[in-house]
Amino acid sequence: MSGEAPALMDMLRGLIATPSVSSVDPALDQGNREVIDLLAGWAEAAGFVCEIQPVPGHPDKANLIATLGRGPGGLVLSGHTDTVPYDGALWTSDPFVLTERDGRLYGLGTTDMKSFLGLALEAARGLRAQDLKQPLVLLATADEESGMTGARALVESQHPLGRHAIIGEPTNGRPVRTHKGMMMEAIRIEGHSGHSSNPALGRNALELMTRVLNALLEWRGELQAQYQDARFDVPVPTMNLGHLHAGDNPNRICGEAELHIDIRPLPGMGLEELRYLLRQRLEAALGEQARYLHLRSLFPGLQPMATPETAEIVRASEQLTGFPAEAVAFGTEAPFLRDMGLDVVVMGPGDIAQAHQPDEYLALDRLTPTVERLRRLIKQFCVDPA
Repeated sequence: MSGEAPALMDMLRGLIATPSVSSVDPALDQGNREVIDLLAGWAEAAGFVCEIQPVPGHPDKANLIATLGRGPGGLVLSGHTDTVPYDGALWTSDPFVLTERDGRLYGLGTTDMKSFLGLALEAARGLRAQDLKQPLVLLATADEESGMTGARALVESQHPLGRHAIIGEPTNGRPVRTHKGMMMEAIRIEGHSGHSSNPALGRNALELMTRVLNALLEWRGELQAQYQDARFDVPVPTMNLGHLHAGDNPNRICGEAELHIDIRPLPGMGLEELRYLLRQRLEAALGEQARYLHLRSLFPGLQPMATPETAEIVRASEQLTGFPAEAVAFGTEAPFLRDMGLDVVVMGPGDIAQAHQPDEYLALDRLTPTVERLRRLIKQFCVDPA
């Protein structure tokens, strides 16, 4: 007989009480090993076989792959263990104390998305390995909120996981089978500073950057005319000109300018092709001055995701919830699981409007329906698979 994890509310309290902020700012970044160890202890008590997978280059970060049962197929219930940074002064209550009031559970990570990991363990309560014809896998990852290093390490390891996956990101309990990708690129123009009284004394990087800006806006319009997907609230790929820094003083010719952009491609648009087109467009706009252009990716990027509408996990989640699978603009770890051969649906109890906000909360009335839905999926894909 397997043992048991703690009571659901005790698990939620423990998860919220264990800080695991991930950030591109080293001063804010924390490890997630304490959360992973907590989950592994609970999962082992419930009969799961646990593997803790270190994230290369990050000794304080790891993934957890907890497996109940054996076989080549099965169901993966996946969530990330990290949270975004927070501003404690804007919180009504302690972000690391699970606080119940007004029918809500407040705490950092309640909706995005530590609670899902506790709910997944609750859904598996009482199951034994011998009850399953296909395995149930609880997957907990590191660093989704910053570099997705945990998901990348998982793909590189090629650890066999299963055939179907639910990622419990906040979707108000509705199934999502499609989301946009994300890429962030830096565009730098190398100028040459000099006295502003004579333009011939230097090369003005900011003036060259105006050509870049015009070329980007023109290209954005062409991309949006070429690619459209009515499933999204914003049905076109977006490009945001988010950050520009140039020069240092009005009486000096601008010696350097750097622009950071964010592109959200639709399914069917490849990141590497977009990077190639970006360079091609900007080199054409700059002409002979293109030798002063320098491009770099701010992070490796996130591919768009689209699970076929005919996939068994899509149909099952639609039947279970009564909602057709949707498309969302935010990104998840789904493309990484897809690259490992899984069909993925994103479906969690939280509301994306609560994510990354002070006083983040999860409504109490979402707990029981989530557990019931997960149990039905476990029965369909693990206990009585077709």
